[in-house]
Order: sequence, then structure tokens, then C-alpha cells
Amino acid sequence: MIKRIEQMAGLPWTTLFVLASLGVPRVVAHDLGLVDPHGAVNRLLVGLPIAVWLIYVVWKNVKRPFLAWFSIGLLYGILLAVVHQLLWNFVFEAPIQLGGNLSHLSGAMGTLIARAFAFISSVTTGAVMGIIVGVVGSIVHYVVNGIIRKW
Repeated sequence: MIKRIEQMAGLPWTTLFVLASLGVPRVVAHDLGLVDPHGAVNRLLVGLPIAVWLIYVVWKNVKRPFLAWFSIGLLYGILLAVVHQLLWNFVFEAPIQLGGNLSHLSGAMGTLIARAFAFISSVTTGAVMGIIVGVVGSIVHYVVNGIIRKW
């Protein structure tokens, strides 16, 4: 399966993982409240990994850049989900009590449901991020390759 992912993305598995891992410090800093969510440091922690993803894939002239960026985003989403789960008890000190039609459930069940949705949400966030970076990056890749060919 790993070989298939490498063939589709055009990059080694380890490279995909390292690029996706560049987003983990922001997740940790955010979950532990180490940075202001609206501050310059947070913006740097958000933007720098994406810039590295874009630059690296364009620089390597990957055959299928969209799939490379999507793979990186999806891996980032999985890492995001795992880190959120690992730091859950630092963020939520008490069990989550759901409301509405689910208010009768125990705190443990509410926390289980919230954790499941948080995991799915994180993976989805990474996938969507990979799609957005893939679309923007594919345009950049096309433009850069067009300019290089003209020289």
C-alpha cells in the first residue's frame, strides 16, 4: 500500500510524512494554549508548513503535484487527529456533557462521541486543506513550469 501511495503522489512515504509533520507544532501550540490564535506566531505556524509544501513539490517537479499535495494534506489531517486525541485531557478537564436530544447521555458517552467527531473533523480538515493547496499549487506548478520551459 505504501508503494502505491508513493507511486501516486510521486514522493517517498518518508518525505510525505515529514512534510505533513511540519504542521504538528501549530496543533500542539494551539491545543496547549501556547500561542495566541490570532497572533503572528500562530500565523507563521499555519503558513510556513503550507509554503514549504508548495515550494518543495514545485521544486521537485512531481508528475502529479495535486496528488502529492492531497496526500500531504491527508497525512496532516491524520496527524492532527492523533495529536488532538493525545492532548484531549489537557484541553478538556471534565467529561463533555452533550445537550438537546443527547443530554441524557453520560459524560463518558458524550466525550466518546465528541472525540469521534473531532477525529473525523481533523482528517476532513487535512483532506480539504490538501485539496485547496493542491488546486492552488497545481496552478503555481503549471505557471512555474511554463516560465522555465520558455527559458
